[in-house]
Amino acid sequence: MVVFLIRRLLAGILLVVLVASATYIMLNFTGSDVARNIVGETATPEQAIAKAAELGLDRPLGVRYLEWVGTTFHGDLGKSWFNNVPVSTTLLTALPVTLSIILGALILSAMVSVVLGSIAAVRAGWLDKSIQIGAVLADSIPGFLVALILAMVVAVNFGWLPATGYVTFQRSVVEWLRSITLPSIALAFGATAATTQQLRGSMLDVLSLDFVRTLRSRGLSNRRVIYKHVLRNAAPPALTVLSLQFIGLVGGAVIVEKVFGLRGIGSIATSAAVQGDAPVVLGVVIVMVVIVVTVNLIADLAYGWLNPKVRAE
Repeated sequence: MVVFLIRRLLAGILLVVLVASATYIMLNFTGSDVARNIVGETATPEQAIAKAAELGLDRPLGVRYLEWVGTTFHGDLGKSWFNNVPVSTTLLTALPVTLSIILGALILSAMVSVVLGSIAAVRAGWLDKSIQIGAVLADSIPGFLVALILAMVVAVNFGWLPATGYVTFQRSVVEWLRSITLPSIALAFGATAATTQQLRGSMLDVLSLDFVRTLRSRGLSNRRVIYKHVLRNAAPPALTVLSLQFIGLVGGAVIVEKVFGLRGIGSIATSAAVQGDAPVVLGVVIVMVVIVVTVNLIADLAYGWLNPKVRAE
């Protein structure tokens, strides 16, 4: 397991380096005049040239890349070209917002998937078909549409939860939960549908195995067989799907943050990409890739804990 962990860590570091490097190179071929965007359309050409020189854009790409690698390696992500705020400060402000709604969506998706997947697998008939149809419909509905419906109905019409804004966990736990509930539900829709179907299929496969019949013949209650033995053996494939859904949730958070007026990583990345603010875009890419790699590593460790065969291999 230690060797496996080291290999995955090295692979993760390599992935971060490759993705960040590819992003850096592509940002230099967008064709946009960043210096002109910063100084404004009314500025003279000399002012735009001077700003480009100040940002170092007049130097060769290779030189700038090596300098960026050196500063990033020492933990300095640079400053925004537009507001001169350190990128690390911007990310530390926005990251809790995005992680809150994504983790909320993952927890909600896991809980609902376990309940619905177990019911669909154990209780066949109309209930199973209803859950399957509902999962397919939920998976086909765009996340932004779910977010708009929740904002209009739950927040605006009934006023049960806030429609916009984010309250930090340190300020108020209750208000923090209220502020992330609707965005998390909107994000969890598609992930819940996919995970429910995967868990249902895995549980049906496990229920057909001989050891389940043996456990029941020994007098174990159906509830204990299902939740202690069947669910644990069926969990690894569903856990893999859920970990893959995390990447989709990161992308979906961009739209959800816009709908609910949240200043998260998605909103910052979108604004920085439109402006051509390379330091902010690169900072977002590095942080999000590190988070994705970490989540996948945790999922692999959990998979090994749930499945002894993986540990042996």
